[in-house]
Amino acid sequence: MKSFTRLLVLFFGLLLTLPAAAQNQDRQKIESAKIGLITNRLNLTTEQAPQFWPVYNEYSDRRRDISRQLRKSSKPGGNEAISELNESVELKQKLVDLEKEYNAKFLRVITPQQLQELHNTERMFNKMLIDRLNPQN
Repeated sequence: MKSFTRLLVLFFGLLLTLPAAAQNQDRQKIESAKIGLITNRLNLTTEQAPQFWPVYNEYSDRRRDISRQLRKSSKPGGNEAISELNESVELKQKLVDLEKEYNAKFLRVITPQQLQELHNTERMFNKMLIDRLNPQN
């Protein structure tokens, strides 16, 4: 497990040295690394994997869309501060509701322990990615 994590960190190091023109390819490599880490950490069975990945991909897409909306609503410069705050709260609630909805869907496919590991792995992966992108931390 430690060697896999080291390889992942090395992979990110190499990934970040690529030119900016290959940004889409970089995203695909990051996504592949994330999939590999999740697969490794969850120890999905051959029965679970084909059921898990479509649910996970749908969840990730929906979460990404809401997060983009949240970032757009959080940009300064608007005169309608209360309206923007309300929109921000509503979007955050959508993220919470989405997690509840998909936790139930995941539990039809994976165990509660695997679900907890999924959330832990996503946090770990995001932290590693941020640390690699922001070396001053």
